[in-house]
Amino acid sequence: MNRRSIFSLTLIVLLSGCSFLGGDKDTRKLVADGLTPKELYEKAEDKLDGGLIEQAIDQYEIILSSYPGSKYAIQARLDIAYNLLKQKKYNRAILVLDDFIERYPSLPPTPYAYYLRGVVAEAKSSSILDKLVTDSAQRDVESVSNAYQYFVDLIEAFPNSKYSEDAKVKLVGLRNTLARHEFYIAIYYTEINAHIAAINRSKYIIENYPNSASIPDSLHLMAYNYDKINAGQLAIDVRKVLASSYPNYSPGYSVKE
Repeated sequence: MNRRSIFSLTLIVLLSGCSFLGGDKDTRKLVADGLTPKELYEKAEDKLDGGLIEQAIDQYEIILSSYPGSKYAIQARLDIAYNLLKQKKYNRAILVLDDFIERYPSLPPTPYAYYLRGVVAEAKSSSILDKLVTDSAQRDVESVSNAYQYFVDLIEAFPNSKYSEDAKVKLVGLRNTLARHEFYIAIYYTEINAHIAAINRSKYIIENYPNSASIPDSLHLMAYNYDKINAGQLAIDVRKVLASSYPNYSPGYSVKE
């Protein structure tokens, strides 16, 4: 059971005798080869302990079809999503969590479902995050943006949840990634001499990601592009802002002339 410490709060609530969905009434109905939902759940846990994730998911799905109103069905949905994440089946995991949130918008485990959805989207984007180096301006960061929004949704819906606190930390890294991606686009525009587009993209970063790590580079690149279009005074003004706000700044990028 120690593999699922992340589910501790959920399990305490859902598997206790005092269910918020009607106690043990649903568990008395024998279906699924004569097994109760509790027995089916334990069978799924045994599969997991043996490393048989796909078979465990099958067992959880039997609970959903046989005892859809039971407390074990609620937990099974979260377990399915979590194990789909482990299998890197991100799209399916997000669908399961979207369904959970729609079905149970205000139950005690719902904040965790919001949080897990953000974690799944973040994991889906990991290949993008890890490879944000060459040709970054053309990379798709849709999953990064989705993860960001999922965590924002969690914080807005459940501001006092313990998961919201961790989501706030995750937002910082995701914000930096999104800003950096926009910065790579600005560099790309600069290199193809689309200087107005590069300036506008730099402004977008400053306006939409004001606390990101890409702000000084964006200011520097904006001034560079103002020079290229002979807007000397605007370039001077931007460099004054850069110097006053980031006195120790040195460029963290290069432009191919």
